[in-house]
Amino acid sequence: MAVYVMLLCTSVVGLGFIIERGWALRWNRVVPPALVGAIEQISEPSQVGRLSEVCRKYPSPLTDLIMVLIELKDRPRHEVEEVLETLARRKVAQLERGLVVLEIIVGIAPLLGLVGTIIGMMSVFGNIGQTGLTDAARLAHGIALILRATLLGLLIAIPTLIFWSYYTKKVELLALEMETVCLEAIRKITSAS
Repeated sequence: MAVYVMLLCTSVVGLGFIIERGWALRWNRVVPPALVGAIEQISEPSQVGRLSEVCRKYPSPLTDLIMVLIELKDRPRHEVEEVLETLARRKVAQLERGLVVLEIIVGIAPLLGLVGTIIGMMSVFGNIGQTGLTDAARLAHGIALILRATLLGLLIAIPTLIFWSYYTKKVELLALEMETVCLEAIRKITSAS
C-alpha cells in the first residue's frame, strides 16, 4: 500500500511540474514578439529608449538580457558579449528549473512499481508456502493485482518522459532564439550608439 501512496505522490509532483513548466516555457513569455519587433526597428540611437520601454512592458528572460545590453551599450563589444553570455547561461538554467525533477520521476516511477510488484509477489508466494497451492485461479488473480504497481509506475513514467523530452528540446530552441535575438540586438544597438 505504501508503494501506491508513493506512486500517487510521484504522479502529483510530476503533473505539477509538467503544468508549471508548460506555463513558464510558453514561447511568447520567454521571447516576446513585441521585443523582437522593437529590435528589428532600431535604426538610430533614439530608438534604443523605445526598446527600454518595451523591455519594461514585457518582462521575460530575454528582456532581462536586452536591458543589460542597453546598460552596457557604450562598453566594448567583446565585454558586452561576455557579460551577456554569462547572464544568458543563468537564464537558460532558470528555464531548465524543474526538468531534473521530471527526469528523476521518469527513473523512479517504474522502480517504485517494481518494488510494489516484488513486495506483492513475496506476499503471495509466502501465503502459498504456508497454505499450499490450492487454487490456481486465485494465485493468477493475485499476481494480476500485484502487476498493477508496475503498470502504474510505467503509466507515470512514460508521459513524464514525453514531457521531459519535449521541454528539454524546447529550452534548447528558446536558448537558441534568445542568442539569435541578442546578437541582432548587439549589432543594432552598438551600431545605433
